[in-house]
Amino acid sequence: MLREELATLREEALARLGEIADTGALEAWRVEYLGRRGKLTQVLRGIGRLPPEERPAVGRLANALKEELEAALATRQARLEAEAVNRALLEERLDVTLPGRPPEVGHLHLSTQTLRKMYAIFAEMGFQIVEGPEVETDEYNFQLLNMPPHHPARDMWSTFYIDETRLLRTHTSPGQIRVMREFRPEPIRVILPGKCYRYEAVTARSEFMFHQVEGLAIGHHITMADLKGVLIAFARKMYGEERQVRFRCSHFPFTEPSVELDIDCILCGGEGCRVCKYSGWVEILGAGMVHPVVLENGGYDPSVFSGFAFGFGVERPAMMLHRIDDIRLFFANDLRFLQQF
Repeated sequence: MLREELATLREEALARLGEIADTGALEAWRVEYLGRRGKLTQVLRGIGRLPPEERPAVGRLANALKEELEAALATRQARLEAEAVNRALLEERLDVTLPGRPPEVGHLHLSTQTLRKMYAIFAEMGFQIVEGPEVETDEYNFQLLNMPPHHPARDMWSTFYIDETRLLRTHTSPGQIRVMREFRPEPIRVILPGKCYRYEAVTARSEFMFHQVEGLAIGHHITMADLKGVLIAFARKMYGEERQVRFRCSHFPFTEPSVELDIDCILCGGEGCRVCKYSGWVEILGAGMVHPVVLENGGYDPSVFSGFAFGFGVERPAMMLHRIDDIRLFFANDLRFLQQF
C-alpha cells in the first residue's frame, strides 16, 4: 500500500513542480511535499505500521524519493533564478540602434554672469581687474586698513579665523594694500573681485559666503566728486538710466569721509519688501575717500596723492536685475533655479 502511495506522490509532486514559474510558488511546493508536515513526511510515518520484513525496502524507496524530490527542487530553483537574470538582462540591454543621449551643456553661474557685466562697465571707465587671496592675514584684512588689534570697528565684520594670524577675508578691501604696494608710485585704477566670508546668519538677503568687488583709484587731485561720478555712472549702466540713487553718510575705518549708495528697490518699486527691509531702498555699496593712514600703509604720500575706494556685493545686484527675492537660491545648487539664467 505504501509503495503505491509513494509512486503516486512522486508523479504528483514532479508534475506540480514542472508547472511552477516563480520562487514564491516553489517555496510553497517545498513546504507541501518536503516540509515537517508535508505529504512525504506523512507517508514516512506509516512505515512503522508495516510488517518488520517490509520496512527496510519501503524505507529505502521513501528515502530515494526524498532525495529525488530535493534534487528536482534544487534544479528548478536554479532554473528559475537563471530565467530571472535573463529577463533582467533583456530589460536592461542596450539598443545600439537608438540615438545617443546628448550631454547636458552647462553655462555660467548667475553670479559669474553678473560679475562679467560689472567688468565690462568698469572697463569702459578705465579700470583693470586684479585678484587677491581668499585666505588673508589679520594684518592685511584689518591692521593695515586702520583697524589695529582690539579696534571696535572689527565688530562690523564677523570673522572666520583659521588661526591667530590667518582668516578667511571678510571683504575685498585687503586688496587695496596689496595693489598699492605693487603699483606704487604710479596712479591706480583697479577693481578687485572675489569671494568673501562672514560668520553671519543666513537670511533672504544675507549669506555667509558671497562675492564682492572692490574698486580703488589713486592719483593726483582725486576728489569726492570723482567718486560720485563713477558710482552714479555705474548705477545707471548697471540698473538702467531711470534708477533713482542716493548717497548716505556712513563710516568705514579705511575711508574718510565715507558714504553708502542706495538705489530704489526694483523688486517692490519702492513700496517696501523683505529685501529692502520695507524701506523702498536697497544698499548696493559702501565707499569713501581713502584714509591717509591707509595711503601711507600702501606706500603713498597722502600730501601728494589722494584716492577713493568702493566695495559692493554681486548677488544682491543680481537679485535686483532679475527680481530674485531670496539670496539663498544662488548657492543652493537647485538646477530649476540656475537654468533660468
